Amino acid sequence: MEQSAAARAAIRAWREKRGRRTVVLDDDPTGSQSVHGVQVVTAITAEETANALSAPGSTAFLLTNTRSLSEPDAVELTRAVIPAILGIDADADIVSRSDSTLRGHVLAEVEAIDEARASLTGRRADGVLFAPAFFEAGRFTRDDIHFATIAGVATPVGETEFARDKTFGYAASDLRAFLAEHSGGRVAVDDVLSISLDTIAAGPDAVAEVLMRAHDRAFVVVNAVGYDDYETVVLGVQAAIDAGRSFLYRTGPSFVRALIGLEPRGPLVAADLPVRPPSAGHGLVVVGSHVSQTSRQVAVATAAGGLLQFELSVPRLLDGDPAHLPDTIDAVREGLRDHDVLVCTSRELVAGTDAASSLDIARAVSTAVSAVVAGALSAKPGWVVAKGGITSHDVAVRGLGMRRARVLGQLLPGMVSVFEPLAASEGALGIPYVVFAGNVGDDTTLAHVVDVLRARPVQTDAA
Repeated sequence: MEQSAAARAAIRAWREKRGRRTVVLDDDPTGSQSVHGVQVVTAITAEETANALSAPGSTAFLLTNTRSLSEPDAVELTRAVIPAILGIDADADIVSRSDSTLRGHVLAEVEAIDEARASLTGRRADGVLFAPAFFEAGRFTRDDIHFATIAGVATPVGETEFARDKTFGYAASDLRAFLAEHSGGRVAVDDVLSISLDTIAAGPDAVAEVLMRAHDRAFVVVNAVGYDDYETVVLGVQAAIDAGRSFLYRTGPSFVRALIGLEPRGPLVAADLPVRPPSAGHGLVVVGSHVSQTSRQVAVATAAGGLLQFELSVPRLLDGDPAHLPDTIDAVREGLRDHDVLVCTSRELVAGTDAASSLDIARAVSTAVSAVVAGALSAKPGWVVAKGGITSHDVAVRGLGMRRARVLGQLLPGMVSVFEPLAASEGALGIPYVVFAGNVGDDTTLAHVVDVLRARPVQTDAA
């Protein structure tokens, strides 16, 4: 612990001396699960990006939400945000943050960042650190194999339900083979470098020695089973940068915390949340995720009682039923008068015939969920929880009109972030907004989140 604290202090000192900013392009809103006190830009504009990164050494997440886009659209959006970032800090660390279970446009987004940056600076990255671990959720990398902990068992990620994703499915658990699998021949297994746990144990200089071998945007797999591993790697990265090397990062949530040397913070409790105005009403939970973990969590939360439940029927939405959505919005508004409300999409997954059509369906459903939240704001909900990555982004931007927020922290260790809206629709200001990934937590997690929010302190005359 003392060694890790010293590493974090050294990382921060290096960054503060250079005023080095960190910008995380997050392909859904859940990547800030391992950080606190940083800002998140949910509707990317030059103004809000500048506001979030105004201080030298600051860190901001820009929610591109590209996991919900086709690959060409994801590339176009990623390219478009780079000039504003480099206009604020030409030396900013740029992180492409995605899913710790490897779903997303892995190579395309990194290539888009590098090419856009090179067009402005004249230099390509020497290496791309591939560090997908999310320790709090039981995802780690050993011997280049990436693992997800399922029901307490560390399982090679290629053997999990996440690898069978309709849009981003894959076969390999070995990250070097995974990159080759996704590259269409652009990356060969033997071209991928690896920072092993033994190298990390040897210290930052040994890490830097591996990184100095990277050139022409070579991928570097980063093995890690805990934050101290990543912090050692970051010290090695800093040494390599001082020696003239340039890097990009494709990571899960955990690496960002190490990259900025952030101290850990325990889970938020009710007293840590913004005080609830007397006019605030009951809470609203909206669920779009269809992974089995989410369905189990919904079942436990509803069985605990106190949630008035409404279903958004995906078949009816896709069939164009004109009454279903407005009727649901009216029912939710009415229900919020006296109850905490749960709005859940129908649990049977409706998939398209290919990846593109499956994404189209997901976007249509997420748009409907967001419309429910926007319609519910007139009922003054006291808090909002959104379950699912695409759902969380659309609810923030379309439902709450959120443009920028601060990450207060998490409701569980490293999981389930609470956003404080800083720029949003008037009805959303002061509402704790909980971003809850579909694939994290155990069966009781959603029920726990609701319990904490219900206990949020209420403003008194003395407040």
